Amino acid sequence: MNGNKRASRGSSKSDLARVDAHVIRGAEYRELPELTEAMLARATVNKGGRPRASNPRVLISLRLPADVIARWKATGPGWQTRMAKRLSKAPAGT
Repeated sequence: MNGNKRASRGSSKSDLARVDAHVIRGAEYRELPELTEAMLARATVNKGGRPRASNPRVLISLRLPADVIARWKATGPGWQTRMAKRLSKAPAGT
């Protein structure tokens, strides 16, 4: 999570206090369908997150002059991606 952004409050638009106070009764369990072997056979596990990249990025530490970083940042959001594209076009050994 970005340290500069505050967590939003009340975004679920639900009465969570009422939901938390609810006590499940036996009649509510009878409304649920029986779990069958066919249901379990159709079940899938979905793992969250992003798919694995075919060409993942590598974290490095690189010291650059402050004015160089300031000029790139002045180009607006996405400056790091633009910098990476420019570096990938540079011939090796230059």
